[in-house]
Amino acid sequence: MRPAAAPASGGGRRRLPARTLGAYGILGLPLAMAALPLYVHLPAFYGNDLGMPLATLGALLFVLRLADGIVDPLLGAWCDRLPSRKLPIAIATPVLAVGMVALFAPPLRDPTALVVWLGVALALVYAAFSLATIAHGAWGAELSPDPVERTRTTATREMLALVGVVIASLAPSVLGDSEATGLQRFSWLFALTVAGCALVSLALAPPAPTPRLATRTGGRAMVAGLLAPLRDGAFRRLLAAFVANGIAAAIPATLVLFFVADVLRAQAQQGVFLALYFVAAAAGLPLWVRLSARVGKVRAWYAAMTLAVAAFVWAATLGAGDTTAFAVICIVSGAALGADLALAPSILADIIGRSGRMHATGAYFGLWTLATKMNLAVAAGIGLTLTAAFGYAPGTQDPAALRALAWVYAGVPCLFKLAALVALARFDRDPATRAAGRA
Repeated sequence: MRPAAAPASGGGRRRLPARTLGAYGILGLPLAMAALPLYVHLPAFYGNDLGMPLATLGALLFVLRLADGIVDPLLGAWCDRLPSRKLPIAIATPVLAVGMVALFAPPLRDPTALVVWLGVALALVYAAFSLATIAHGAWGAELSPDPVERTRTTATREMLALVGVVIASLAPSVLGDSEATGLQRFSWLFALTVAGCALVSLALAPPAPTPRLATRTGGRAMVAGLLAPLRDGAFRRLLAAFVANGIAAAIPATLVLFFVADVLRAQAQQGVFLALYFVAAAAGLPLWVRLSARVGKVRAWYAAMTLAVAAFVWAATLGAGDTTAFAVICIVSGAALGADLALAPSILADIIGRSGRMHATGAYFGLWTLATKMNLAVAAGIGLTLTAAFGYAPGTQDPAALRALAWVYAGVPCLFKLAALVALARFDRDPATRAAGRA
């Protein structure tokens, strides 16, 4: 069996210039900047600072997030009807810039009008964010037919995305003396950043050179493009591994602030732990790229998942004051995260192009994006429901409840990570994958 990173047949590998990778990947920075405020800060901003009733806010967010997930595959299939990956990005990024300012700097305070304002602005932001993310991912998959170059492309994008996450985590507190003021100023910073990065990508990054689906229009063509990935057994097996691994990563993301505050009793160090985790992920990206080029992407991803389980399971045994041990766990598990970010989308690109041409790339990435969002929803349901069932409530000092929190935070994700390893093994044994020389 040849490794997943083996060069495509037909000659030596043509290396993408660093300038091309940077011009393409830079758009990942503002897209990552947008995600954190949308999912973390927005509920508190509208509920606490603007006084929107929590029941109203919760219902509105539920409906819009559900619609956001459903529309992703449709956006992906629509992207495949367009003549260029740059066109949907040119459409989406101005809407995203204006929408973020509208969300975090609303010009009105009337309760009824504010609900309407939030609903319209958030629907536009969700749609623009999804469209830009799907088109950007598909564009990167099509930049090169070579498996190694696909990994370099995704690694560059995710490295810059991690920079965006760090900026988004720090900027609101730095830009204002209150979170509300900081978020308003952050929204303007974001608008300038996404505009500048989009201009760089659109002007300097080359269009995808590989042939894509013909730009036919009509309902039947859209449905055919939408269903194409679901008929692909190799994609379904890869998606199963991606979903299980994504839930394993999302459960700790949901519970980490509770774990640090109540189990470790180190609330003041939350920012340090998060920074260690994301910086380690960025530092680990080049290592996984090199390893995947030597042993193959699937085997490198195996190694990363195994490392993550071996490191993270120990978090379940920690208690008050074990901050040094947790910092080490953050560094090691963060380094393993780099493989998730770089290798999974690269393997997906190999699967799409295993016939020698890219086909329905937008539809594949639309379903991939939908799975990412569903991972967050499922993880929140599992993590919060289990901890509540075992008696945990924020601020509790009950030892049994805190131990339950620790095991849900660290033990349950390791079980999902092991399930992802099993699913990845099934993908690795897929005859279609072996025939393409990608596993």
